[in-house]
Amino acid sequence: MSMLLLADAGGMRTLLIAAGVMLLLIGFFVFVLVFINYFNLWLQAFSTRARVGIWSLVAMSLRKVNSRVIVETKIMAVQAGLEVITTEALESHYLAGGNVRRVVQALIVAHRAKIDLDWDTAAAIDLAGRNVLEAVQTSVDPKVIDCPDPRRTGRTTLDGVAKDGIQLKARARVTVRTNLAQLIGGATEETVIARVGEGIVSAIGSSASHKLVLANPMLIAKAVLDKSLDSQTAFEIVSIDIADVDVGDNVGARLQADQAEADVRVARAKAEERRALAVAVEQEMKALTQENRAKVVLAESEIPLAMAEAYRHGRLRSTPD
Repeated sequence: MSMLLLADAGGMRTLLIAAGVMLLLIGFFVFVLVFINYFNLWLQAFSTRARVGIWSLVAMSLRKVNSRVIVETKIMAVQAGLEVITTEALESHYLAGGNVRRVVQALIVAHRAKIDLDWDTAAAIDLAGRNVLEAVQTSVDPKVIDCPDPRRTGRTTLDGVAKDGIQLKARARVTVRTNLAQLIGGATEETVIARVGEGIVSAIGSSASHKLVLANPMLIAKAVLDKSLDSQTAFEIVSIDIADVDVGDNVGARLQADQAEADVRVARAKAEERRALAVAVEQEMKALTQENRAKVVLAESEIPLAMAEAYRHGRLRSTPD
């Protein structure tokens, strides 16, 4: 009986040893796989002080996150001095569908240019569909917008009419930079172009003479800038430069000629109306004359009847010559 117990104990010990060896082999195999797949990334992160653990890389793969993108962007941020950006924030933005690399590049540019932009704001701008990197670059290096833009409107000039009736054709170049505080929910570039165009046309229309505008085109730019056309937009207008002003048609003279022609047509219509009325009155009088003549003829036809009736009753006698 004791021999059987010893045999059973030996078999159990052998099974436990075999199971332990299998676990060690499995663990070693898993370690080798992890080492082969993630060691280079981990070593790259470790050597650059990015602080991305190897098990974090494994967890990224399980969460369907591109670990190489996260590590490379984390290294970019750390090397640029943005150590406040955590690996978890990068993963969350990646899983939300954002462009992690572009957001980090935008933050690096803003950091170097000393622009106040934090991770949450940059990530929100990116998730809103705006190009945050381009916005930061435009904030650092303002861009020039043609007003009007021929590619969008098909027009090459903005046409306005001064108070003296002379048409002026103007072209402007608007220098803008991004207003990061209003980039989310702010109006786009098309709104800025439309507002500047409306302001230029209004400024030309309020000028007493076209000669004043030709002599000093900056009057238009100053009048437009005073209206704060960049409010509630994603841009801040730096300057408005009038590139060209040309004289167009004499709209006032043309309008006066058109008015004179219209007055002539009205006078002709009224004269024709009076002539038609006179003709109608004439025809009416002719009809009345014919009616009166008919009455006279009718009365004359009754005279013989009256005389015959008088003879018959003896009320009318003939007198001797």
